[in-house]
Amino acid sequence: MQLIGGVIMAMLDDRNVISQRDPDGALAVAAHEADQLRFNAVLVNQPGKQWRPQNIVLAGMGGSALAGGFVKDWLDLSLPFEVVRRYDLPAYANEHTLVIASSYSGNTEETVSALHEAWERGSRIAVIASGGKLIDFAKEKGLAFVQLEGGLQPRMAVLMNLRALTHLLESYGVAQGAYEQLAANVEWLEDKTKHWLPSVPLEQNEAKQLAMEIVGKTPVIYAGSKLSSIAYKWKISFNENAKNVSFCNEIPEFNHNEFMGWTSHPIEKPFAVIDLLSTLEHERVQKRFSVSERMLSGMRPKAIPVAVEGKTLLQQMLWASVLADMVSIYVAILNGVNPTPVEHIERFKKELEA
Repeated sequence: MQLIGGVIMAMLDDRNVISQRDPDGALAVAAHEADQLRFNAVLVNQPGKQWRPQNIVLAGMGGSALAGGFVKDWLDLSLPFEVVRRYDLPAYANEHTLVIASSYSGNTEETVSALHEAWERGSRIAVIASGGKLIDFAKEKGLAFVQLEGGLQPRMAVLMNLRALTHLLESYGVAQGAYEQLAANVEWLEDKTKHWLPSVPLEQNEAKQLAMEIVGKTPVIYAGSKLSSIAYKWKISFNENAKNVSFCNEIPEFNHNEFMGWTSHPIEKPFAVIDLLSTLEHERVQKRFSVSERMLSGMRPKAIPVAVEGKTLLQQMLWASVLADMVSIYVAILNGVNPTPVEHIERFKKELEA
C-alpha cells in the first residue's frame, strides 16, 4: 500500500503524467482564472437611467448560474435576488423584474425557455453569454447584453461571468463598486494561485495535498451560509472535472437533518468530508463545525479542514473558487480522466433532442 501511495504521490509532480492526463490544459486554465477579473465587460444596449428593478431573477444552469450564487452570498443586496435553475420563472416575475439570462454557450435550453417566458411576461431582460441563441435574441430584440469570451468550459469561466454580472447590475443601479472590487483583487489572487501550480511540489502544495486525501472517495463539502455558493462550486468542480459524485450542504441546516445521517454510517465508508472554514462566519456557525466534528468522531471519516484565506468575504470566495478547480483537476489526473470534456452531458443533450 505504501508503494501504491508513493506512486500516486509521484504522479502529481510528474509533468509527463500531467500532460498526458490533462491534454486540453485544464490546469493552465485554472492557473490563470485570476486574469478573468480583468475582463472588460461591455454592456450593449444599456438601460435607461430612470428604470430600476424591484427584484432580480438570474436564470442559469450549472457553471453559468454560479456567478449569481456568488453575488447573492457576497453582496447581500437590498432588493430580492434569486437564482433559478429551471425552465420557468417564479410567479412573482413581472414587468418590474430584471431577468438575467445567463448561459455561457448561449444555447442552454432551460435558460432559453426562461428567457422567452420573461419576454412574454414583459419583464426587463438582460443576457450574459458568449454567443448562441441568447445573444441572437438579445440583438434581435434590442436587449441589454454582455458577450463573454468563448473557448472555456462554463465552470471554468465563473470569474469572467462574475465580472460581467457585476457590471450589468451596476448599470441598473445595483451593486455599485462591485465591478472594480473584482479588478482590485487580481494580483492578490494571482499570488495565492502560484502556490497550487504543477511546478510546486506536493509537500509544499495544498491543492495537491487535498487531492491526495480526496482521491478514491466521494467528496462531501460543508460550508457556512457566507460560503454556501462556494461549497456548491466545489461540488460541481468534482462532478465535472474529476468525474466524481459529490455532495454539499450548509451549516447550520446540516445540524437539523444530515447530521443524523452520519451516525449510522460506518467510518470505513469511502467519503472525504471537507469543511470550508471561514473566520467571517457567524461565531455560532464556527462552533457548530467544531462540535459536529467532535460528536461525529468515530461515526464518519475525520473532516479535512480547509481554512479559507482572505481578509474580506470576496477574497475568501475567490481563493476557494480557484482552489476548487485546482484540487478537482488534480483528482482527475489521479483518477486517470481528462478533466476538460463532459461527453456524457453532451450525449444526454443530444438524447433529449431525439
